[in-house]
Amino acid sequence: MQDEEKPSKTQRKREMHELQALGARLAELNPEQLAAVPLPDGLRDALADLRRMTKHEARRRQMQYIGRLMRSVEPGPIREKLKVWDGVSAEHTARQHRVERWRDRLLEDESAVDELVRAHPWIDARHLRALARRAREERAAGSPPRAYRELFRALREIVAGSAREGDAA
Repeated sequence: MQDEEKPSKTQRKREMHELQALGARLAELNPEQLAAVPLPDGLRDALADLRRMTKHEARRRQMQYIGRLMRSVEPGPIREKLKVWDGVSAEHTARQHRVERWRDRLLEDESAVDELVRAHPWIDARHLRALARRAREERAAGSPPRAYRELFRALREIVAGSAREGDAA
């Protein structure tokens, strides 16, 4: 009966190879991204050591070591963080689309700011109106989309803030 519950040797090896591949993906991250991923200090040190290694065989052994350290780490949060950076996360993509729709509505209809304020009472409506007006003027003048991008960033913060409030509720 215990044999049925235990994963096969092939399954265990597949999982170990997946963890080693995840460790290799972590090794490709820049230092700022790596700092944003919650990792134990030992794994973080092993990844830093890998960056300093130049010999092929030493890097191969270090990657095996990183794979072994990865076995003690919960890979779910790491994979989710990587998906967000890769732009694959469905939640992240949906949030980006929501921001783009709000930006388009604000540029097309000035009264959309009032609707946005009703949905998110904590936002600065005057600032959003000014950004939308400047973005419309930029578009009409054919100048670089500075306010257009700033409007997108402001809306992204609003949507992210409402998502955090939804998590707290």
